[in-house]
Amino acid sequence: MFVYEKKLLYPVKVSSCNPKLAKYLIEQYGGADGELAAALRYMNQRYSIPDKVTGLLTDVAMEEFSHLEMIAAMVFKLTKDATPDQIREAGLEPHYVNHGSALYYENAGGIPFNASYIAGKGDPIADLYEDIAAEEKARATYQYIIDLSDDPDLNDGLKFLREREIVHGQRFREAVEMLKENRDARKVF
Repeated sequence: MFVYEKKLLYPVKVSSCNPKLAKYLIEQYGGADGELAAALRYMNQRYSIPDKVTGLLTDVAMEEFSHLEMIAAMVFKLTKDATPDQIREAGLEPHYVNHGSALYYENAGGIPFNASYIAGKGDPIADLYEDIAAEEKARATYQYIIDLSDDPDLNDGLKFLREREIVHGQRFREAVEMLKENRDARKVF
């Protein structure tokens, strides 16, 4: 069972309208290494992993959905007062023509979300290594967006998200070690 608290995981603030930053953030909304892909990957993997790790995958998946909600709020705030000229300057005109101000699951280049982003091998250790890599890619993407941003308010929320990706990677590393120990303990010599 899940309980939804009607507030963002972390406050989202932006200093000013900035569609170009919004375009970069869309990568974390619907890109291969974004929050939707991560949440769906972990929800899917929990069915082929030992019970000891199922709870971890479920918890992290739910948090990734809350990150998706934060990204949506950031994009909305960065674009809500944008003029058509600002939309053009940001390179968002194809998105605007197709979706107006609505978010759509696509990457920063406008390529729609694809289910092939959701990795699942069925081998718990292989899947957890994939999850560690996914968290590191998300962390790197957040850092790249921070590097491009001149908005201290937005960067505060992005730094929060970046740090959570680090924590998720650490939890997945711990799960790998636990599974390896259990696997090694069952070996017959």
